[in-house]
Amino acid sequence: MRSQKLKRFLFVIVVTAILFLSYVAIVNRNSKNMTYRQKVLKTVYPALMWYNKITGKKTKVMENTEGVTTLRSLHNLSVHLNDGSELELGSLKGKKILIVNTASDCGYTDQYDDLQKLYEANKDKLMVIGFPANDFKEQEKGTDTEIAAFCKINYGITFPLATKSSVVRGKHQNEIFKWLSDETLNGWNDQEPTWNFCKYLVDEDGKLIKYFDTAVSPLSDEVKNAVEL
Repeated sequence: MRSQKLKRFLFVIVVTAILFLSYVAIVNRNSKNMTYRQKVLKTVYPALMWYNKITGKKTKVMENTEGVTTLRSLHNLSVHLNDGSELELGSLKGKKILIVNTASDCGYTDQYDDLQKLYEANKDKLMVIGFPANDFKEQEKGTDTEIAAFCKINYGITFPLATKSSVVRGKHQNEIFKWLSDETLNGWNDQEPTWNFCKYLVDEDGKLIKYFDTAVSPLSDEVKNAVEL
């Protein structure tokens, strides 16, 4: 009896594994130059987002409810892009800016797809800028060239990507994220990124107005409504 139960258990495990591997292959039929880990993470992303939604994990949203301003606008800073150019943020006056710390080997990497869709739908009033970082579990080990190629081939990214840098507090923290996570600079917010794909929304005048945690989808009502205001 015990032997039969063990055989049935092993049969279920084998069938489940075959079905999962088949599903991974289907989901990634158009993926290129992805590691198997990246393919699996892409496959389980919807389940991960569903889990966070029902548990409330990584779904924190913060906003500048007091309308606090700061003496130093984000528009005074610039971004070193991974193509070697410099993006003066002052050139984006009149548009909102969504700043996101990104990674290629994260369970949330598929948010690149949602970020691109959000950007394409709102190009006239929104700029999205990705900041690749290796701060969380070393999930972005690639070079700037490798990161750009990965994003272009697998997600069709057309919004700018910064050079890889650190986004958490410390002597090497990116200047943009230092401004975003220091209330003495931005006027109200001390929240640094808690994981990959945290999102900071800056208004048309260079004022930080919203923070969205990792599991808040770029295509969620919270983000879309904030962009459209």
